[in-house]
Amino acid sequence: DLKGQGKEVVLVSSGAIATGRQAMHHPGKPESLAQKQAFAAVGQARLMMVYQRLFAEYNQVAAQVLMTKDTMTNDASRSNARNTFDELLKLGAVPVVNENDTVSTSEIPYVDSFGDNDRLSAIVAALIGADLLILLSDIDGLYTDDPRSNPDAKFISLVPEISQKYLNMGKETSGSSVGTGGMSAKLAAARIATDSGADMVIANGDQVDVIMDIMSGKEKGTLFLAHPNLDFDLMHYLNNEY
Repeated sequence: DLKGQGKEVVLVSSGAIATGRQAMHHPGKPESLAQKQAFAAVGQARLMMVYQRLFAEYNQVAAQVLMTKDTMTNDASRSNARNTFDELLKLGAVPVVNENDTVSTSEIPYVDSFGDNDRLSAIVAALIGADLLILLSDIDGLYTDDPRSNPDAKFISLVPEISQKYLNMGKETSGSSVGTGGMSAKLAAARIATDSGADMVIANGDQVDVIMDIMSGKEKGTLFLAHPNLDFDLMHYLNNEY
């Protein structure tokens, strides 16, 4: 529907490892890095089959883009990635982006991984100059505390600028049995996105219609307003945060 409105859409999707794990009938999360990468090899192909089939039903073409940290930190690879996104969008395809978990090592900090798809989506948004980043989560947005454990937690609908006060509200855990990024990861993503000039919304992904609600201007989730930072440098962020 967004494509039909003339908008350019990029989808950042996790799920390769979980899909592979389910295909191999393995209970729980992977127990080793090698197992995680093996599940990713099985799951990534299955995941793209699902996306291509679903998009084809709406006469849309899905394209796969797999990235690692090296894609971004290497000047030539980063330029090639940006050119690929530009050309795919010109052709009218919907790039489906995931970290290349088959060869990356996100369980080993500071090696060659983005760590989670919240940060990856923000990095992609910065790379392509996106206007808006929507993070679909298992929670309605940003709260003053975890609403699952604190009934007095208050919902925050608008964040004009990310301060330390908001960063302190982030949690390291994720409520999802298959996800890796908690609220702290989403706030880190918000810093990247808003510093690079993109608005960002965290919303509950239980109902996919929430995307259209957000695009129509309804107050859904938490809106982080863009505040382009002239000193923001994506490479500086990557080299210092990972």
